[in-house]
Amino acid sequence: MRVRTRVISAVTAGGALLALSGCGAADMTKQSSPYANAAGARTVTLSVQSWVGAQADVAVAEYLLKNELGYRVDKVQIDEVPAWDALSQGRVDAIMEDWGHPEQEQRYVKDKKTIVSGGDVGVTGHIGWYVPTYFAKKHPDVTDWKNLNKYADRFRTSESGGKGQLMDGSPSYVTNDKALVQNLDLDYEVVFAGSEAAQITQIEQFAKQQKPFLTYWYKPQWLFKKVPMTEVKLPEYKEGCDADPAKIKCAYPHTPLKKYLNADFAKKGGDAAKFLKNFTWSEEDQNEVSLMIADKKMSPEDAAKAWVDKNESKWKGWLPK
Repeated sequence: MRVRTRVISAVTAGGALLALSGCGAADMTKQSSPYANAAGARTVTLSVQSWVGAQADVAVAEYLLKNELGYRVDKVQIDEVPAWDALSQGRVDAIMEDWGHPEQEQRYVKDKKTIVSGGDVGVTGHIGWYVPTYFAKKHPDVTDWKNLNKYADRFRTSESGGKGQLMDGSPSYVTNDKALVQNLDLDYEVVFAGSEAAQITQIEQFAKQQKPFLTYWYKPQWLFKKVPMTEVKLPEYKEGCDADPAKIKCAYPHTPLKKYLNADFAKKGGDAAKFLKNFTWSEEDQNEVSLMIADKKMSPEDAAKAWVDKNESKWKGWLPK
């Protein structure tokens, strides 16, 4: 589940948050948006995660909040776990896509009650290990984790220290990969590309040269349309198998992605809060907007407008009645 029950974050709760507006970026470490959680303000502050699927959620929500409901929208760039802290404190009003953080849910939703569920995004997320389909067709047994050591030399790179490379994206994403490699006794080294964008660039370069690669990747994700990939079957996920981060030996689960709202905003946010609770769309919809942003290099606003213009029947139902 990009449940991601454990978190390996390069940015702590005290890390920098960036507020995005017409005036550019501002350091949000000690200062929240002046509009977030302000009673009566016609402004909504949304957390923006670094992967393009979440950016697509925010882009469409922002476009409709502005153009259909008349709100100003501020956006804050922040990693996954610090976003929960900011949401609890009212520095942001909503997280539009969360892949599952049980510790934060327990602390803020169940115990402190400073955050409430905003409902499902409508998309089911899944993290896994993938190889390019062109390689899997030639070597079908590579899709069983028990055979990965057989192919370690094929996945070796200059950065993997003589072992096979398992490519991850950003260290801030939830990942079990280092523990899995160790506990499954695999001759691999986890190498971080640094970001989703850097990881995509590397995957596209490998694919262009028809080279083999093994990568941490996730669905939904538009890149599957450009570079078909086949999942490697890890040991079956069972409830609780990932409870101890040090001992994990199972696959990632499938997780319905969820939205979360600041509790005060949920009560006092008026039409904006109602709209965000109603927001739900399909993997196909999200991938369509993501593809426009990441591959066609459209601005998030232009991508959102293009989707909104031809999907009125889908988003009309999100608007408060």
